[in-house]
Amino acid sequence: MIITPPYLGTGDTIAIVCPAGYMPAERIEACIARLEHWGYAVAIGSTVGGLSSNYFSASDEERLNDLQQMLDDDGIQAILFGRGGYGLGRIIDRLNFNKFIENPKWLIGFSDITLLHAHIFSNYGISTMHAPMAGAFNDLESDNKYLKSLKKTLEGKKIMYPCETHEFNRRGEAIGELVGGNLSLIAHAIGTPSDLKTKGKILFLEDVGEFLYNIDRMLYQLKRSGKFNKLAGLIVGGFTNMRDTDRPFGASAEEIVRDIVKEYDFPVCFGFPVSHEKENYALKIGVGYKLKVGKRKVTLEE
Repeated sequence: MIITPPYLGTGDTIAIVCPAGYMPAERIEACIARLEHWGYAVAIGSTVGGLSSNYFSASDEERLNDLQQMLDDDGIQAILFGRGGYGLGRIIDRLNFNKFIENPKWLIGFSDITLLHAHIFSNYGISTMHAPMAGAFNDLESDNKYLKSLKKTLEGKKIMYPCETHEFNRRGEAIGELVGGNLSLIAHAIGTPSDLKTKGKILFLEDVGEFLYNIDRMLYQLKRSGKFNKLAGLIVGGFTNMRDTDRPFGASAEEIVRDIVKEYDFPVCFGFPVSHEKENYALKIGVGYKLKVGKRKVTLEE
């Protein structure tokens, strides 16, 4: 049985930290203003806009300590990550989740944060949230439907997400716990303590900036490790800014996915709004969802 952290109410505190890549402090100003407008207090971690001179927001030790402090603080009801990038894999095995298990809180993010989602779900059965991060609030449409989905999900409101139909869709209906995130991180976690369990689940995948041959390689890694065996359903999100080699790979990311999963019989939805772009609905990891892939309509709902 999945454990769902308490939903948020007026006056609750959301912390913002950067456990991976560097993010300037001014990049979270719009986020702070919007969260306060929603009725939340905001706590800023030391890794936001720090003195780092390299790719990371801070040293491994500093990033570890900042995230650990927020995980342990009973006065924090949710942690919104500033950005992803790369870095959680360097510290995740040193995090202590004992106090978090006793007092779960929503952990919100995507990209590199996929590793944290998978680790917590697979080891502790606690739900986390794959959703827009602090940088998304800089969008001129500060109340777009994707940020609204984050607010509604934090408040515990049930949500039904529509999706455009796609020529590669495989029709059907799936019911199961929702898991997934960034393909690169899911492949990276295989064989580690953060390895994602997918049997009987609805799996969603997205990625950005990868070579097409690497998408093919990572999907075969998922296939060979049994991640598609007895899957309830598959949601294919945005594969954006894909790159190709001088000699073309010969297939788009969507065509690669279609061909790799063609031997299975679970329903597949392509083009779902979960991605590294603005189109990124808030999704609760580990919570039961129903995916309906029809001829004229596709929906995902709790």
